[in-house]
Amino acid sequence: MTRNQRNRRWALALLMAATIAMQGCGQKPAEPPQATAQPASASQPPQEAFAPVTVQHKLGTTVVEHLPQRAAALDMNEVDFLDQLGVPVVGMPKDFVPHFLARYKDAPDIQDLGSIVQPNLERVHAVKPDLILITSLQANHYKELSEIAPTIHFDVDYRDSEVKHIEVIKDHLMTLGRIFGKEDLARQKAAELDAKVEEVRRMTRDRSEKALVVLHNNGAFSSFGVRSRYGFVFNALGVKPASPTVETGLHGQPISSEFIQQANPDILYVVDRTAVMERRPVMDAASMGNPLLRQTNAWKNGRVVFVDAEAWYVTAASPTSLKLVIDDVIKGYQH
Repeated sequence: MTRNQRNRRWALALLMAATIAMQGCGQKPAEPPQATAQPASASQPPQEAFAPVTVQHKLGTTVVEHLPQRAAALDMNEVDFLDQLGVPVVGMPKDFVPHFLARYKDAPDIQDLGSIVQPNLERVHAVKPDLILITSLQANHYKELSEIAPTIHFDVDYRDSEVKHIEVIKDHLMTLGRIFGKEDLARQKAAELDAKVEEVRRMTRDRSEKALVVLHNNGAFSSFGVRSRYGFVFNALGVKPASPTVETGLHGQPISSEFIQQANPDILYVVDRTAVMERRPVMDAASMGNPLLRQTNAWKNGRVVFVDAEAWYVTAASPTSLKLVIDDVIKGYQH
């Protein structure tokens, strides 16, 4: 190889090396992949938007458009419904609070809204509720209450509970479950009621005893038949009535000597209204001086049950109170 040839090869090699070096300088070094920035809540499933709930009731139609945050309950049954679902209450009447809701009585963060039969509308307005729950006892205030917040009427019949009393309670429980996003818990509570009802029906199904439900009011007594506020005791719970009398009412039928003689119940359930209204201990056998009742088979055989007066008289249409009523009914068959 000549000297000139060697020089040309050397120059060519230098040119190629320079070209490669220049290409390398024009390229950016590879960067490690970086994670795409995500918002802090991206790993959590988004909350479902509240679907408006439309409720048909005896007083009209109520649409709940937002998840309620400030519920006012104007009836003790309604307070118990919310308590069972774990929903806080911002206001309620505090004149007759049953023992199973006693912790609400003096709670400073729960406003006293007056009386059960006559709620204080100014106080209701002042607590700024976004949902109001009522029964027939407050029905005459429905229009005014509806102007304050969406108001739902609980369609329980306090005068005649013969038909579908248990179903009405469960339906209302499920309605509130939908409104507050507590449907699973509502179904659980409804199933518990079904189990309790089946428990008492198993006991009453094949029994021949006949029972009478009476209300004590300052020494006087009234009876309740199959079409009364305690009609569900006979219809839904399977208790056989001692009287064929069919009457509808809140306070029953005054008892006469002839009525007692004809009824002569094997089991007697006594609801002491006086104990509730005057906040006194419930009467017992020693303090029950009515000679007509002492002549019944129930009295002679020791099958007189002085029931939980608050559960029977103040409520009787909520999950807790219904369970207490059933427990009292069962006692009449256990003697």
